[in-house]
Amino acid sequence: MNVKQLSVFLENKEGKLKSAVDAISSKGINIRALSIADSSKYGILRLIVSDNEKAIKALEERKFVVKETDVIVVGVKDEPNGLNSVLEVLEEANVNVEYLYAFVSTQVDEAIVVMKIENCKDVVPILREKNIKLLSKEDIDAI
Repeated sequence: MNVKQLSVFLENKEGKLKSAVDAISSKGINIRALSIADSSKYGILRLIVSDNEKAIKALEERKFVVKETDVIVVGVKDEPNGLNSVLEVLEEANVNVEYLYAFVSTQVDEAIVVMKIENCKDVVPILREKNIKLLSKEDIDAI
């Protein structure tokens, strides 16, 4: 149950982030989650959007480099130790989390955590076995 995330490579210059967001919003695409990491020269904007195909086209039209990546999205209790309960399962299975970001919604009683893991398809059964709530693209769009 993988979700496709977009990674957009940005120069760390004034207006580049806004230009990327404008490209997406101008096509009526909804951003469901985002994270940005940066260095002194470049940044990576990570997004889960309502329509990847249209978003990629819109971003590439504005000369952005875009990559689609598999991520796992889980719902965790929005309380102390909620995230740690998932990380414990992954640690026990010797699974490395490359990065993660989270968001909350007023529509659900959970925090939503997006995780990049090297081999997503191998991790899904481990999470299911431990009754970790996995979310699909449709689940995210419904939030």
